Amino acid sequence: MKTKIMNTKYIWLLIILLGFTACNDIEDVSRLEEEVELPELTAGSADFSNYVAIGASFTSGFTDNALFKAAQENSFPNILSQQFEKVGGGTFTQPLTSDNYGGLAAAGSRLPGFDPRLVFGGAGPVPLESVIGPVTVSTDIAINKPTGPFNNMGVPGAKSYHLLFDGYGNIANLATKTANPYFVRMASSATATVLGDAMAQSPTFFTLSEIGGNDVLGYAISGGDGSNTITPSAGNVGVGFDATFGYLVTTLTSGGAKGVVTNVPYVKDLPHFTTVPYKPLSPTNPAFGPQIATLNGIFGQLNQVFAFLGVPERSIIFSTTAASPVVIKDENLTNLSAQITAVLNASPTFPAFVQSFGLPAQAAPNVAALFGLTYGQARQAKETDLLVLPSSSVIGTVNMDSVAFLMSQGLPQTLAGQFSAEGITLPLADKWVLTPEEQQEIKDATDAYNATIASVANSNPNVALVDLNNILQEATANGVVFDNYTMRTKLVTGGAIGLDGIHLTARGYAYLANKFLEKIDEAFGSNFIASGNVAKAGDYPTNYSPTLN
Repeated sequence: MKTKIMNTKYIWLLIILLGFTACNDIEDVSRLEEEVELPELTAGSADFSNYVAIGASFTSGFTDNALFKAAQENSFPNILSQQFEKVGGGTFTQPLTSDNYGGLAAAGSRLPGFDPRLVFGGAGPVPLESVIGPVTVSTDIAINKPTGPFNNMGVPGAKSYHLLFDGYGNIANLATKTANPYFVRMASSATATVLGDAMAQSPTFFTLSEIGGNDVLGYAISGGDGSNTITPSAGNVGVGFDATFGYLVTTLTSGGAKGVVTNVPYVKDLPHFTTVPYKPLSPTNPAFGPQIATLNGIFGQLNQVFAFLGVPERSIIFSTTAASPVVIKDENLTNLSAQITAVLNASPTFPAFVQSFGLPAQAAPNVAALFGLTYGQARQAKETDLLVLPSSSVIGTVNMDSVAFLMSQGLPQTLAGQFSAEGITLPLADKWVLTPEEQQEIKDATDAYNATIASVANSNPNVALVDLNNILQEATANGVVFDNYTMRTKLVTGGAIGLDGIHLTARGYAYLANKFLEKIDEAFGSNFIASGNVAKAGDYPTNYSPTLN
């Protein structure tokens, strides 16, 4: 099928003439459009008759912190399949969810951590139910599992080695967190693997996207606290990234299929990590400003200790004229808990300081120990620190676990509360902050993954590589132009990244689909771009309405 478009040089002529006729009458304006024939679409050497997409959240269409029907319909593999269909591509099936709320349930009960989607609440992202009220999540992994096989094998949250794990779709493994509920509802059996289910369909063409992303993202979103470690590059298949990725590609191309892979973006550049400022404590905030004098008096005692110990850079000072950084716990710092406690106990003025809180002088040793425990690795955040997006709802709140602990140590409830303000008197825990050292770990792992991905792709003539890392860096630095839109990675307003600050918007996925088509044309001789068979920006939204049904 040939496509016709208006020649752009005549569009400019039309604009000039319309401007001229604003002041002059004309009797007739002849047609100024010239239709230009585009070449007929060809598949080149690729066979799109059975396209299978393998990957994680990007592949599934995940956005706004959830997977829901409309988002899946706007997944980049589904967008690609619509173009492939024009040159012999077959039916593209997806494990569609049951509603547009998002979230998952099991046997009628919601699964913790798999909540309905986020929506724009006027000032920023908010939970859907805070806008429209309670909803019933109808996507139930135990009751209404869809029937496969599925061409879209995107599993949100999947790491590289998960694609080979034969218990990843076993609902019984949810208790040990070794299964993924998204794969549970789409797996062909309890012992199926993601790769196995994909290969069972004998794909003629495939995409293998964002593999490695979750291998570093899990570490990043947990603030590098150690609860979700980075997958090592080295190691056997199913353990180390390098061997696992090589095995995936070798298997997918073993039957002669061609395909496209992506590399891994620098996840720390996503708005999930760049939106919350490191200096959010404003003196104009009525809940914080009036406390500054008292806080500086308290930390003045601690700052003297820091100076005595030779680490004045750890001093904590809140400004009365400008926004101040939050206080964080930096596990890369030498732990000075014992030294702080010893110096305070040796200070002749410390008992009187303790009495200023309404405590007896005899409580000084206990309070000194608490100061040491709390501030042994404390400092104020710097511009090089990254606060994860959920920290915005935590900063300044009272940590009730801290209150309970301090009360157990003899502090009255009011005083315990005063020393439990997140990011102010209680250092933000490691899970809320990515320090420069943790960011470097993420970059090092990403660079290693990408070197492997490039090597595997370059050594296989049936595999092309989309530079997802460069695409997102460009969107962050300068924005990327998509038809009449410039998309950036700024949260809410950028247009490229959804409300969770990590995953793409529908328009972002459409742009990514076109980048796949560009690479397919280049590698396999098709002409999707030249023939005009591409996704159009205006057909895809940057956000979904709270009332979407």
